[in-house]
Amino acid sequence: MAKIPVGVLGATGMVGQQYLALLAGHPWFEVTYTAASPRSAGKKYKEAVAGRWHLARNYHPAVGELMVEDANDLTKAVAASRAGKCAFVFSALEMGKEETRALEDSYAAAGIPVISNASAHRWTEDVPVLIAEVNPDHTDIIRDQKQKRGWDKGFIAVKPNCSIQSYVTPLWALLKAGYEIKRVVVSTLQAVSGAGYPGVPSWDMIDNVVPFINGEEEKSELEPLKILGLISGGKIENATEPKISAHCNRVPVSDGHSACVSLEFGAKKPSIDEVKKIWTDFRSVPQELDLPSAPKRPIIIREEPDRPQPRKDRDSDKGMAVTVGRIRPCNVFDLRFVGLSHNTIRGAAGGGILNAELLKSKGFL
Repeated sequence: MAKIPVGVLGATGMVGQQYLALLAGHPWFEVTYTAASPRSAGKKYKEAVAGRWHLARNYHPAVGELMVEDANDLTKAVAASRAGKCAFVFSALEMGKEETRALEDSYAAAGIPVISNASAHRWTEDVPVLIAEVNPDHTDIIRDQKQKRGWDKGFIAVKPNCSIQSYVTPLWALLKAGYEIKRVVVSTLQAVSGAGYPGVPSWDMIDNVVPFINGEEEKSELEPLKILGLISGGKIENATEPKISAHCNRVPVSDGHSACVSLEFGAKKPSIDEVKKIWTDFRSVPQELDLPSAPKRPIIIREEPDRPQPRKDRDSDKGMAVTVGRIRPCNVFDLRFVGLSHNTIRGAAGGGILNAELLKSKGFL
């Protein structure tokens, strides 16, 4: 099978680099187009990231020879698309929200689908916010999105904030099993890589915890409600439950976001053994379709009393699984646990690639 040619917008940034590293050798997709800020445009990719490649894994050698284009110059992307060299783009843009929204719209309007890591369209009512195992059916809104906007081939789909990846899938597995969840209190311990590069100054992070990340608590409390919502009348209607209260903290960890979660069930309450069985048995559409980036086990349980830990568990199953542990009764609510996911793989580029695989399998790409 010939590989699908794809582009990466924001290719020189932290998330863009992760896209290129993960796409090296991908069985379905091949990076043939890179774009970034004007200061990187006009250079070969290997020149643009010289001295600022931040990952242990490298990009494909052929990508290093690609000319980096200006992401703001849509004409180059359109020309590549018409020449069969860019079927769709992954967006890892690091711009203001309004600028990002306008630019992603322009790509979609020009017939280039956008699979976005950015937050600009997460609250657009006809744009799906996808966790592939949780709400794969939300891809159906794309047909309404295209019709409403008069787009032919182009569309926009986004992934959610990295801070919610470590607990939304376990919550969804319980909801799918028939248990109502009324309230959730979550405290996230978020890695410094989530702030991008250069990110938080080392003087602020070493020997320290910063108990504030701008906008994170609002995202953590509200984005899950859109993901758990339903499509109605050409838009996604947010769920009204569970009520979520979030505390978001930046901690001196390189990669891996942890979440300490307490939740309250409705009248029907599962036992700890039932919760563990639900999470152990949980599989969804990406596993059924055997998508290349999908973890074999979306939720991995660790029984050790001191796990999960970022350094030991963030890379589980290609960095795409959620690892849970410390599953125990809660003295205030009903259940508490600790969840962990890799924020720049599952929570960013890897999640975007899995969304693209899902969209391809559903005939959108």
